[in-house]
Amino acid sequence: MKTDHAPSSVRALTVHAPRAPLSGSVHVPGDKSISHRSLMFAALARGTTHITGLLEGEDVLRTADAMRALGADITREGAGQWCVQGCGLDGLREPADVLDMGNSGTAARLLSGILASHGFTSVMTGDASLRGRPMKRVTDPLAATGATFLSRQGGRLPLAIAGNANPPPLAYRLPMASAQVKSAVLLAGLNAAGETRVEEPVATRDHTENMLRHFGAQVRVEPMGAGGRVITLQGRPDLVARDIVVPGDPSSAAFVLVAALLVPGSKVTVRGVGLNPLRTGLFTSLREMGADLAISNERVEGGEPVGDLTATAGALHGVDVPATRAPSMIDEYPVLAVAAAHATGQSRFRGLEELRVKESDRLAATVALLEANGIKVDVVGDDMIVHGTGGAIPGGGLVETRMDHRLAMSAIVMGLAARKPVSVDDTAFIDTSFPGFVGLMNSIGAGLAA
Repeated sequence: MKTDHAPSSVRALTVHAPRAPLSGSVHVPGDKSISHRSLMFAALARGTTHITGLLEGEDVLRTADAMRALGADITREGAGQWCVQGCGLDGLREPADVLDMGNSGTAARLLSGILASHGFTSVMTGDASLRGRPMKRVTDPLAATGATFLSRQGGRLPLAIAGNANPPPLAYRLPMASAQVKSAVLLAGLNAAGETRVEEPVATRDHTENMLRHFGAQVRVEPMGAGGRVITLQGRPDLVARDIVVPGDPSSAAFVLVAALLVPGSKVTVRGVGLNPLRTGLFTSLREMGADLAISNERVEGGEPVGDLTATAGALHGVDVPATRAPSMIDEYPVLAVAAAHATGQSRFRGLEELRVKESDRLAATVALLEANGIKVDVVGDDMIVHGTGGAIPGGGLVETRMDHRLAMSAIVMGLAARKPVSVDDTAFIDTSFPGFVGLMNSIGAGLAA
């Protein structure tokens, strides 16, 4: 499947501390996790779904392309406004070409569940970063559907899937917390007669469960010991189109808010941010560090809690973040590490093994980001210990982003708070999750060179 969405050239950037405080009120793009799921579920439903606030980043555009290739009619009607004419669960067709998922691990892993439970053959690939990321954590449980998977060594893309149109219901206990694996198993269970059951040891983001209910599926969620949950899905539901409003992505809001907390004198509001409690671990951690982070105008939109967040700059202190919080903030650790570098005292982030299999080895990349800019960091097992500078980040380093959009944005935030300019080797991949990031930051006074 040919697309023209991939970033076409390297965009290096040197970031200086702004001459004045950051200020203003902004919207961030729609939640990426919900945007992916909106397109997938709308394609699997009967009828026409209108989506408002869809993230139009590279990752989500790949999902739109893939669902079109599988038979859904998907059109863009305006900025963030999309219309999906669904196929129904039995209406997907074999794609005529390879499905190129670009940089999106979420899209590739969730789509695997759909493809495993339909009776045709498909092939997925991605960019160099995605082709290096493991898929066995998804294909191993999905093999119980009767689907056949053929991949490169280590379970890496390209991945060929010969699906089974009559899969049995699955029963799977996640060995580690992963919303992507949970969602892939539930998506496969949609086409199975009977109940699919997933046990997760720690509660992970529940957008898939919420959206299943939104489209008419029967989903039960029951507590399991030590903070875990059991999710049960009744297979072969009649999914019926329903409109969706996508809230602002808390993972994207994180970069704007942390920048406001670190640049002296700043005060910035991000409006309409998703406040799902399984996504707000960063905000909890920042408050524990002493951050002035206020929530206002709380409401519910499209089944998800939403509110406006205002960050006011001030002193921060070190924090000890428990491993149990990792699923609710797994994408925010790099920018939290920047906040910890600015804070007074030592911060310890526990249980970060999941960071090793993100767009890059995000744990190693975060350590390199900090060390390149004069911050002392220790890694003990799967824990990262950041030694704060009390507001005196040296800076002056070159950050290798490794095709990782969140690392690039974290480096930019660090540059805004550092004494010396921070160089970022490539910002092109920021578009995968946050198109217009540089422009938005400049609108609040960041002064980033285009």
